[in-house]
Amino acid sequence: MKKFIKKIISYIFLKLPSNKFFDKFIGYINFYRGHFRLPSREHLLNDVFFHIKISNKITDPLRVFTSDKHLVKIFIQSVAGNEYNVPTIQVLNSIDEIDSFCFPESCCIKPTHASGLYIIRKDNAYVDLNEIKTWLEVDYHRVSRERNYKDLIPKIIVEPLIYNSSNIEDYKFFCSNGEPKFIQVDSDRSENHTRCFFDPSWKKLNFSIAYPITEHDVKRPACLDEMLTISKKIASFFDYVRVDFYTDGSTCMIGEITHCPESSNGRFIPLESEIDASNLFFS
Repeated sequence: MKKFIKKIISYIFLKLPSNKFFDKFIGYINFYRGHFRLPSREHLLNDVFFHIKISNKITDPLRVFTSDKHLVKIFIQSVAGNEYNVPTIQVLNSIDEIDSFCFPESCCIKPTHASGLYIIRKDNAYVDLNEIKTWLEVDYHRVSRERNYKDLIPKIIVEPLIYNSSNIEDYKFFCSNGEPKFIQVDSDRSENHTRCFFDPSWKKLNFSIAYPITEHDVKRPACLDEMLTISKKIASFFDYVRVDFYTDGSTCMIGEITHCPESSNGRFIPLESEIDASNLFFS
């Protein structure tokens, strides 16, 4: 019954007009659904990202530009160097281009104008072209009400399967005023998704966001200092932002730049840890 109600609410939200008033209205409702409270003006992590989300900050041209998974590579190349970009095999702009493109035997396929949608292809597995075509119609702004996605041109990007892995760990650097404050590590995304957080010296922190805390040990990557340095370069252009990396432990590449983590709706685990995490983030 709860799932049915959630589907009805999501359907209604998708049908509401696409403007600042309803973006803010739906944002408040989703924030309450995520946290069982309304956002405040206090320096709490989710609240600050929420106020970025509903303010004109989210439509700053640089935030919009770097929300596009293809265009962001231009920014990364200019700030950090092209070696930190995931290579691009092809960008597909239309249904005809999708139909005519010969997808590599192993690759990652995703829309440039949305979040959370992707196909990992390995060993020449079947690719559902119809699913990929539907991505061109996705209006992620209506889904998340994050206005940085509103005017992005729909495209599909094809990238190599980096580090030859379909279940790679992500390292996401939460940055405040140009400084990385803590690092989120996602594990087993495709099977048993868990998360853990570390401070910049790789001390494990006692909280997670949205997913259970990872119980197994996560080794400090050899390129941690390099990722911290690159995060600072990227973050110097924003007040609050998250810089997301892939790494095999010794080398690293930036996957994307995230301007509103979990759309500001990610609940802390345990709930009371939000205050300590926020104090660390804003210190």
